[in-house]
Amino acid sequence: MFGGGPENIHYSSLKQIHRGNVSQLKVAWTFDTGDAFPGSEMQCNPIVVGGLLYATTPKLRVIALDASTGELKWAFEPPLPVNRRGRRNRGVAYWTDGKVARIFSAAGYQLYSIDAKTGRLDPNFGQGGIVDLREGLGRPPESLTVGSTTPGVVYKDLLIMPTLVSETLPAAPGDIRAYDVRTGKIRWTFHTIPRPGEFGYETWPRDAWKHTGGANNWAGMVVDRKRGLLYAPTGSAAFDFYGADRHGDNLFANTLLCLKAETGQRVWHFQAVKHDVWDRDFPAAPALVTVRHRGKWVDAVAQITKSGHVFVFNRETGESLFPLETRQVPPSPVDGERLAPTQVLPLAPPPFSRQRFTADMVTRRTPEAHRIVMERFQKLRSGDQFEPPSLEGTIIFPGFDGGAEWGGAAFDPETGFLYVNSNEMPWILRLVPAIFSRGGVSGRRLYNQRCASCHLEDFKGSPPNFPALTGLKERYTLAQVKEIVSQGVGRMPGFSSLGESAVEAVSKYVLTGEDVGARLQSSDPSQPLKYSFDGYNKFLDPDGYPAVQPPWGMLTAINLNTGEFVWRRPFGEFPELAAKGMTNTGTENYGGGIVTAGGLFFIGATNHDKKFRAFDKLTGKLLWETTLPASGNATPAMYEIRGKQYVVIAAGGGKSGAPSGGSYVAFSLP
Repeated sequence: MFGGGPENIHYSSLKQIHRGNVSQLKVAWTFDTGDAFPGSEMQCNPIVVGGLLYATTPKLRVIALDASTGELKWAFEPPLPVNRRGRRNRGVAYWTDGKVARIFSAAGYQLYSIDAKTGRLDPNFGQGGIVDLREGLGRPPESLTVGSTTPGVVYKDLLIMPTLVSETLPAAPGDIRAYDVRTGKIRWTFHTIPRPGEFGYETWPRDAWKHTGGANNWAGMVVDRKRGLLYAPTGSAAFDFYGADRHGDNLFANTLLCLKAETGQRVWHFQAVKHDVWDRDFPAAPALVTVRHRGKWVDAVAQITKSGHVFVFNRETGESLFPLETRQVPPSPVDGERLAPTQVLPLAPPPFSRQRFTADMVTRRTPEAHRIVMERFQKLRSGDQFEPPSLEGTIIFPGFDGGAEWGGAAFDPETGFLYVNSNEMPWILRLVPAIFSRGGVSGRRLYNQRCASCHLEDFKGSPPNFPALTGLKERYTLAQVKEIVSQGVGRMPGFSSLGESAVEAVSKYVLTGEDVGARLQSSDPSQPLKYSFDGYNKFLDPDGYPAVQPPWGMLTAINLNTGEFVWRRPFGEFPELAAKGMTNTGTENYGGGIVTAGGLFFIGATNHDKKFRAFDKLTGKLLWETTLPASGNATPAMYEIRGKQYVVIAAGGGKSGAPSGGSYVAFSLP
């Protein structure tokens, strides 16, 4: 299963490949999906069952390969058009009752149940093998944008699904839902935005559950099968960066939830960020670990964060194994915002990412880069983790992509060591007054109200998170743009509630630049907030490198028995800088690693050098590396067939403008 097993610890007990022979690894097979296209990504952690490797492609097809040869056995083509499927997928889920077996995968708003042997849809599941993820949320399905990039978890005959929703308004609610694996019917729902009479309702405005969105589990979940407990980390509420319409702590956003897997009943919870306006989603599913604590073995759940922290809780009680500190934090300088006066951080383990960008950390890559960055730095707000968003601009460090990211951590049950790869990229969060329409509305005004915060007024966007909208006329028809604007795709919400006239006006504006008048549908439930933001902006030097001194990416091994670091090292490098002697800088990295009984830690992830590496798990020494066809922004999988051990990784690239790929590459000993 996704994450390597029920505990999601990314651990392999295989040891045919070990410290002494890992340098001999060779390519065993390569499979090119043929699906790569400019800007595409492939973040899938494959699973292997009965000799077949199940994975997804850049166009979100599902494939089954012979895991020993890479030969294609079948391929499933989602019925949605390619431009409606979403931009990424991280894996699939598997279920069997011993007689039939199913693969569950999602593309766009559709969840599929696929026969694991034939690749055909299961006609008994949902409508002809398909469930609409927009249904069952208490709002008109056609008005919602819902998808899933991370596979669900299987518990008995339940498939419990994470969902991806918009991070701006309008947004769907982040309800966690369990589906019957045979019929596709919803068996239970947990409302992450509580309704009247439910625990936490008082932490939101009275009617927030009717119109607010987010607080969703998008990063995945894990189930303690012995105890029947589900652990689900959630993200922030929409809109991410300004919450004047959601005063209160906003439980259960930014929360690690412990629920009864059978029923969805809450057992305990821990909210890491109250009233989040920093996009501090929990970025990955937690790991179920067993550690030595105060002389006793304790079953715990370890949760990594974007801010560079690790929380470790007793699985049954939710008690933290390490001390927590409640900090007073500054109020917001922005009109209408009410931040929580205190926040909580762990005192151990120490943060695995730097916590504040200070003047002495400004890049010194070149004198000119230092001068330009320093001039800009002095005009921005820079503080601790909870420095508020501002109109002049606030530095978010580590950035919106971590610290830790969706690849997740690996845990070695032999040593109690947790392995985390992390980013150290500063970003700039700047709030801007929203542009309101007075009198009539037009395509341009609607675009500036609803779209410019992500795609910018000049259409240049903030790639790769929010693509540029330049040159759409060469790729799309007006009908296709209207469909996307109306229905949404990926994290982009649909705007069908604005009405046909408004949808057509904004579609014409982004396609041709023509600014025509429009009529707003009076039933539109979402009203623009007073402030928006000016996009997802990395703080870079004039040549496009991070504005902070290296390291820009790190690998850290943490002893969870003691809460101390074991080893740390920069992770990745820029080939063009390395050629000039600037090595071991670290780079942004996406995707997790595997720790093995053979004494190794395998990981791809690095964005710019396309390397796949193996380290000594006890010391962090580099033992082997190879160059992939594209960056391995995915978690690898390890398996054995007929006595031979393999490790395979998706080489999909596509992050931060890197070249895209579509190959799975497997390695073994000669």
